[in-house]
Amino acid sequence: MEFKSKIKTIEWIRDKNVSRMVDQLVIPYEYKLVDIKTSDEMFDAIKTMIVRGAPAIGIAGAHGIALAALEIAKDTKKPQEFLQKLKERAQYLKSSRPTAVNLMWAVDKQYDYIKNSEKTVDEMVQMLIDHAVELENEDIEINKKIGDYGAALVTKKGATILTHCNAGALATVGYGTALGVVRSAFANDNTIQVFADETRPRQQGARITTFELAMDGIPVTLITDGMSGYFMNKGMIDMVVVGADRIAANGDTANKIGTYNLAIVANYHNIPFYIAAPLSTIDTSIETGIEIPIEERSHEEVTHINGKTVCAQGVNVINPGFDVTPASLIKGIITEKGVLYPPYSESIKKVFNLLEV
Repeated sequence: MEFKSKIKTIEWIRDKNVSRMVDQLVIPYEYKLVDIKTSDEMFDAIKTMIVRGAPAIGIAGAHGIALAALEIAKDTKKPQEFLQKLKERAQYLKSSRPTAVNLMWAVDKQYDYIKNSEKTVDEMVQMLIDHAVELENEDIEINKKIGDYGAALVTKKGATILTHCNAGALATVGYGTALGVVRSAFANDNTIQVFADETRPRQQGARITTFELAMDGIPVTLITDGMSGYFMNKGMIDMVVVGADRIAANGDTANKIGTYNLAIVANYHNIPFYIAAPLSTIDTSIETGIEIPIEERSHEEVTHINGKTVCAQGVNVINPGFDVTPASLIKGIITEKGVLYPPYSESIKKVFNLLEV
């Protein structure tokens, strides 16, 4: 049985040549769609988190390249000049969020798709639009496969799954990675429940995860970030499933800040801790998590809530957007090609070798 999510996070609108996306800055107060018409607007949408979640950011990057191509094609019909300017816009778009490797993957995939095509500029523009739509559609199918592989790990009837941040439909094109596992498991057993961390400081768990699960009719309980140990100790959590923004070749995983703490507490209580992510999130160019760049975000995300200060004026603040969970704390990595298990340096290498065959 397949679960039907009601959410489509990002979509290319062909008759208008725009990228239409859910404005996640206004959820849960409003469900609003916005049209992104230029590559500059796409940069801002990614940077300000109108669109967020590694897979969705990747598709936004693919759409951003299509938008850039449309803009450049207005100024030149010379293929080499077009490619040089597109390469510059690609670097610009990739700088909008440095941690999520899906952005770099999708932007590079777009540029590589046409760089040796020997087509006219207008033909290359159309190729980029078609390829962006293809990547968009593939994302949903990839997430459904992740969901099905993950659902097979949920063996207890009425299991309670704890998740952190938002790795759902609103972090992808429309199904979800960690919440894709939840959706597929719920399709098999509608007594499945979710506990969602609020996820300070941006509160994606409180604002977004609870919103989309409630929209899809999946039972969800909101807890603060510091409560996980309490509920684990009481036997109220059966497994933890979170998403990822970048996974190193050895399995070390960068995800929203607070994930590392959660993994430590889960391991102490012998609760399986899983990562759910597409293979595009795995960066085999880096050996360990030490090499993953961690985005430092605005201090106001910590010092303010709803525009009001919640601490003393002038207090020092450090606000890393992500942390890195060591591979030793991860039970398995759920991908569209199956569940990868330790040692990850071997299982990751094996799955990528199979892709090259």
